Amino acid sequence: MAKDTEKLIRQLSLISYLMAERRPVTALEIRRDVEGYSGMNEDAFARRFYADRAELESLGIQLTVEKPADGVAEQENYSLRPENFHLPAIAFTDEELASLQFALTLLDGEFAYAEPLRLALQQISWGRPSPLNAPDHGSVALGVTASAGGHELSQRLAKIETAIFRNKTVVFDYYTMERDEVGHRKVDPYHLLFQNGQFYLLGRSHERDAIRVFRLSRIRGKVAYATKAEHDFKRPQDFDPRAYANRADWQFGEVQGEAEIHVSERIAWQVERHFGRFGEVRHADDGELVFTTEYASVRQLASWVLRLGEHAGVVSPAELVRDVAERVELLHARHEGELELAPPAGPSAAADDVATAGDSSKREAAIRPERFARLVTLASILIEAGRAGQLLQLDQVTEALQVSEAELREDVNVLNVVNFGGGSYVLYAEVHDDGTIEVDPEPYSDNFARPARLLPVEAKALVAAIDLIGDHLPEGALTSARQKIVDALGHDPMEQGLQVASTTGDDSEIARVVSKAIAESRLLRLEYYKANEDEFSERVIEPYALINGREGWYIASYDPAREAVRHFRLDRVKTAEVTGEAFAPRPEVDPARDVEGWPRTGEVEASRIARVWIAPERARWQREARRVAEELADGSIVVELPFKGTDWLVREVLAEAGDAAVISPPEARRAVLAAVDKLRLAVR
Repeated sequence: MAKDTEKLIRQLSLISYLMAERRPVTALEIRRDVEGYSGMNEDAFARRFYADRAELESLGIQLTVEKPADGVAEQENYSLRPENFHLPAIAFTDEELASLQFALTLLDGEFAYAEPLRLALQQISWGRPSPLNAPDHGSVALGVTASAGGHELSQRLAKIETAIFRNKTVVFDYYTMERDEVGHRKVDPYHLLFQNGQFYLLGRSHERDAIRVFRLSRIRGKVAYATKAEHDFKRPQDFDPRAYANRADWQFGEVQGEAEIHVSERIAWQVERHFGRFGEVRHADDGELVFTTEYASVRQLASWVLRLGEHAGVVSPAELVRDVAERVELLHARHEGELELAPPAGPSAAADDVATAGDSSKREAAIRPERFARLVTLASILIEAGRAGQLLQLDQVTEALQVSEAELREDVNVLNVVNFGGGSYVLYAEVHDDGTIEVDPEPYSDNFARPARLLPVEAKALVAAIDLIGDHLPEGALTSARQKIVDALGHDPMEQGLQVASTTGDDSEIARVVSKAIAESRLLRLEYYKANEDEFSERVIEPYALINGREGWYIASYDPAREAVRHFRLDRVKTAEVTGEAFAPRPEVDPARDVEGWPRTGEVEASRIARVWIAPERARWQREARRVAEELADGSIVVELPFKGTDWLVREVLAEAGDAAVISPPEARRAVLAAVDKLRLAVR
């Protein structure tokens, strides 16, 4: 029998025994009566029992230790209070359970934590119809989800997740983009952050003796443990991961200064709603505002300001004003007349060479839950069936737990021997050749007849799924469920290992209005900002779903005035109002039809291709994110950008802050020049 299996049998037997005794017991009694300890000598028992206690404690299962007055360790008494093992009852509404199930439906196969999420849903729905069988909401579709991004990234994520859980120092080779070099890193992993479609590791770098942020896709090769010790470090109590999840792109790194940015009345509402949390907003009487923000990267801040076009300008400090002005002049120079290119460096990169970040592996389990969690969940499923006198279908259980038939058979065999000789056995079940599982209806221990506490990775998966979808389900369904889960656990799992950072601003109020209109099938009136025409329009639409994509959330709708399906970006909706007029949903409208297309890839139907030159000093960043068409001799590259609206392409080029220039088509090149001319007037 494998050592891991022996350990699981010991730990489950210990829980079963302590819960059955309902009194403090001595180490001698545990060694005598608990399966897995009886054959050990005193030293071996002491080591194994200590290790098992520590591991159960790391899983959130705390044994009570009563020390005698004279302090003799051998006379310590041990017990396990029911509340330290069982999950507190959570009074979910049917809507909340259905919303949680829908979260799994949306994320299954594309969420790095899908498997522990599935187990968590089994646990929290105890005594209720399983949310895994609930009907679909149909009001949300996800184009971009928290997938690990391929087999190699999945392995790194799983290893780091385990290292965080076990407080293990890790070592790996890391590619530093700024210095364009690979170096060895030794890191105490504190936390994972999911932001803008990427996983990041937050931890103490031994090389710098400071907290650093590492993007998982830039780790090279395997992640390994630095030592064979059980634990290597303890995370500082004052470490707050939320500080890293609430930074703008220009705020990563050491603070260089504070900038004042003037924003015109046209987009003041948009800047305040989406970026106000990254600084301070001061309103003027004419509707304009001044946005004050700390910055660590001059280039990133300049990139953001330039993307806003003539509606934003840097007021101070003077060196930042000069930097933006110089970048505007560089953009002008590179779009006026012909752009001279260096000769090709060699064979072109493959046209279908895409960034690792865009690679998603369907149904690839990045994070597998601890087998301990799977076993206690399976025990509860089997006990429930035994008491009801029901046969279980083997294929249904393997599907529910996402395990193979061989794994399920092995798990059943493990549960059958848990403290069987000690008199507090869990159950006896038999897998028949006809594909059914029969559970002995004879009385057995009640210890696993109630759901166990959520293990850290299960709790993390559950709340991460809620945070990923946010306020984009009918009002209150996920928000209230999240609060109930946090209250039952006694802490917020997002503070202990994984943070899901919003990729856009706070559109929650708009999202709730839209969700209400979708749920009630009522027409929705929008005040919508058309960035390409720099004007507002009023639209009355039939809303069908909210869809997320690479650039944020969209309202999938039918526009009766245009007699066509339209998608409206949520961050460009200034106001939204549910009208009193209902509409009959059109069967021909499929709001999720595009989920495998443009929201995920950014390529819309009828896209054209722009060839864009990238300066040598920015080439390595673009290789990571774009389709490279050509490598040039001076280190610059040519990338291909699919686009439909020229205005989008112009903003993308402006955001490169002078380090990119359109080669073709000619009209796009002229459009960038026209936008730059407006900027030149604004910065003078």
